[in-house]
Amino acid sequence: MLNRFLPVLLLSALGLGACTETPAPKAEAPAPIVQNNQLRFAAGHPQLNLLHVTAALPAKAMTVELPAKLVWNEERTQRIYPAFAGRVMSIKADVGQKVQPGTPLALLASPDFGQAQSETAKAEADARLTHKALQRQRELFEAGIVARKELEQTETDAERAQAEVARAQARTRLYGSGSGVNQQLALSASIGGVVVERNLNPGQEVRPDLAGPGVPALFVVTDPSSLWIQIDARESEVGIVHPGTAFELSIPSLPGQTFQGKVIATSDFIDPLTRTIKIRGVVANADRRLKAEMLATAKFERTFESGVVVPAVAVLLRGTRHSVFVQTRPGEFERRAVELDYEGPREVVIAKGLQAGEQVVIENALLLARLLRLAEEEARAPDNAAAAATKSVAPGAAADTGAAQK
Repeated sequence: MLNRFLPVLLLSALGLGACTETPAPKAEAPAPIVQNNQLRFAAGHPQLNLLHVTAALPAKAMTVELPAKLVWNEERTQRIYPAFAGRVMSIKADVGQKVQPGTPLALLASPDFGQAQSETAKAEADARLTHKALQRQRELFEAGIVARKELEQTETDAERAQAEVARAQARTRLYGSGSGVNQQLALSASIGGVVVERNLNPGQEVRPDLAGPGVPALFVVTDPSSLWIQIDARESEVGIVHPGTAFELSIPSLPGQTFQGKVIATSDFIDPLTRTIKIRGVVANADRRLKAEMLATAKFERTFESGVVVPAVAVLLRGTRHSVFVQTRPGEFERRAVELDYEGPREVVIAKGLQAGEQVVIENALLLARLLRLAEEEARAPDNAAAAATKSVAPGAAADTGAAQK
């Protein structure tokens, strides 16, 4: 029975095999020809569709963008710390309030300030006493009762007492009332502006030894119509950023608006952590649209007398050397070493190694670099194998030579 259906099964198996026969594999694209620093692709090679090029342009003028941050203008800012220890009795001003020079911001009960007031009162009493003693000595001297030496000594004592009064009064007037002993210390603004920070509460104890770097001030008063801007410049921007240079400021949170500023100071050292140079600028803010701690971008104009400009993605870094891939002819690419004059986040100015009009690869240049590196490794492989073979044969050859000598 099985023998009757065996031919039918064989024919069915052959028919299924013919139906499921896999197509012949497509021929792979030929590898590019590598010679020195050049790669040559065959016409129509699929990898050519991945390589995009653009022409190098003469470098004339370009906009340099640097990160920046707005801060208070410290020349128009007062940070108020307590001069004496005390307790907050009342708060006279709050954040956002406009103040004038001499406006009280808070009132403290301070025994230490009361001691200073007491010393002023004692100095004034001593001065009055020495003044009366001087008047008596002059009358006695005119009557011939006392010697000139005693009169001169009394005059000296009076001058010393008056100097002590001036010192004590100046001290108490600096921090509050110059007369009376009430132990009330007023924290006052010395400049006109706006209260932008308040870091104290009623009943809080304050001490002068807690003031200093890293400790917030009790009050911060500033004039917000002018702001400082801190700019981080790269080493390559040293030549264009100097005091007096104008720049344009843009704020991400204020799209479509630009502001004009001017550099007022530059640091003489490079920050070891960020490898940048700290630049300080000033920006007018009469309408108070700008706020402190805003992040911004400072734009400077830089002019180049020579060189060419290409997109930054076209430049590759290998070790400490920069290079680009230049399309010499359709399908042929050459790696070219270049020297940079300026390196920005989006554009690079090349001083040597590239001419205006030459076509440089701006997309998938790393693919060319990888192909070139693999070709170099394959070229070195036979040399390495020959060297290894020579090293392994050397001991036997030496043994044969020794046997022949014997």
